[in-house]
Amino acid sequence: MASFLSKEYITAKPNFNRWLVPPAALAIHLSIGMAYGFSVFWKPLGNALMDEDGKPLAACAAGATTFGDKLAGTARALTATDCNWTQFDLGWMYTLFFVLLGCSAALWGGWLEREGPRKAGLVSMLCWCGGLLISAYGVYAHQLWLMWLGSGVLGGIGLGLGYISPVSTLIKWFPDRRGMATGMAIMGFGGGAMIGSPSATKLMTYFATPTSVGVWQTFVVLAAIYAVFMLCGALGYRVPPLGWKPANWTPPVTAKNTMIAARHVHLKNAHKTPQFWLLWIVLCMNVSAGIGIIGAAAPMLQETFGGALIGQPALGFADIKQDGALTAAAAAVGAGFVGLISLFNIFGRIAWASSSDKLGRKRTYYIFFILGALMYCAATYVAGFKSLALFVACFAVIASMYGGGFATIPAYLADMFGTQFVGAIHGRLLTAWSTAGILGPVVVNYMHDTRLEKGVPFDQVYAPIFLVLAGLMVVGFIANMLVKPVAEKYFMSDAELAEVQKIGHEKSLQATAIATEGSTQHGLLLKLAWLAVLIPIGYGVWSTVQKAWVLFS
Repeated sequence: MASFLSKEYITAKPNFNRWLVPPAALAIHLSIGMAYGFSVFWKPLGNALMDEDGKPLAACAAGATTFGDKLAGTARALTATDCNWTQFDLGWMYTLFFVLLGCSAALWGGWLEREGPRKAGLVSMLCWCGGLLISAYGVYAHQLWLMWLGSGVLGGIGLGLGYISPVSTLIKWFPDRRGMATGMAIMGFGGGAMIGSPSATKLMTYFATPTSVGVWQTFVVLAAIYAVFMLCGALGYRVPPLGWKPANWTPPVTAKNTMIAARHVHLKNAHKTPQFWLLWIVLCMNVSAGIGIIGAAAPMLQETFGGALIGQPALGFADIKQDGALTAAAAAVGAGFVGLISLFNIFGRIAWASSSDKLGRKRTYYIFFILGALMYCAATYVAGFKSLALFVACFAVIASMYGGGFATIPAYLADMFGTQFVGAIHGRLLTAWSTAGILGPVVVNYMHDTRLEKGVPFDQVYAPIFLVLAGLMVVGFIANMLVKPVAEKYFMSDAELAEVQKIGHEKSLQATAIATEGSTQHGLLLKLAWLAVLIPIGYGVWSTVQKAWVLFS
């Protein structure tokens, strides 16, 4: 088994088609991407316990008005079996997801580079699917701490390993299209919720009974489905032999001051360079500016436009809140807005990352920050005169660049530090995502609640928030501007590189034949692999388009 999982064993054989690797990566990313869609479980779980009349029991934090009271309620909810959980209690799983994602990717990125993507993919599957099973038992026994431990902690570790498992491999298989390759895989992470959320909703409906909301059964089914997909993805990973390059491709000539390194920086030295920390700021600012708004997209639209969303522009959000039917109608439009943002977030990943192969990574991030700042400023303006179409367009562009930033950063790192340790370096850089996952929502939610407490009308709450987020984009622009080629002293010598490759059990071209792109030996397998990931993606896109269509109807 150890040999079967080793990097030596999965070094590509003659005539291997490199286009088999992206669907393997997609299979894993589409599975773990369901982390984005866990909010579909909050409402059912909040009503999981019912009294003899079939009415939900009170929440463990019932009557809590202050943050301290809510924390006390959450502490009780961890083990209580006589009260329901609140969204505040369950929402901590999001924090655990993305904090553990960044931490695990940083901690075990070096191990992944040594042991190879297959072993990392299998460990990711065990953590993610095992976490779902533990969470299923936590729901069944009504133990919140098991939910946190299962999906939050163990699942978060699976997220980190699964997220970075294909990065280094894809970059090495596609040196001619680094951005496109990582964009395809990371698009899958963004699309996981697009597939998983409607599937989970249907499963909960199927399993629901008068005494059960159907969540624990749904977790079990999802764990089984994801285990199959992630197992196939992990077994589908192959690494190219040392010295491999695509047929008829000549590496670009690199002069001393170019932004594409011809050599490699060791993992132990990457964080010692100013380039690492500048790119850390670049990613953190791009994510912080986007994640807070994307997380509040539906209420933001409803509060800003109020009755205009449902053909009654004279009504504000405070008015429609008083009418259940109007509230439901506005919420449907808000859900459509979230769906549209999801589509732009997902396809922005592949579009922007692929474009960066032509534009260059630094120039692509310049576009993100300049255009992003302009979009936030424009949103402030168009919200003032209630132009829904322009407002939606601004945030569609912002969402595309939010996703594009995730997909482009691995290629940027490969350009800066070489490809030998790019997966591990990317893992450490993902701590910027963990930081942004706290910073962005805190800025948006704190300013939102503070302004409401001061009596600011709903439709005027977000204007200064947009300007602060535009300021974050300016900070990112400055950091990107300061990125220069890595100094010569940080690169490994040829002898050091050879030792690293020996430790990593990497085969050279002398030990194995050159794998080719144009092989026809895997024609049927290639079609089946791509169909296996494209069919679920198509289902997710169709489900999301149906929700988004309400914006145009």
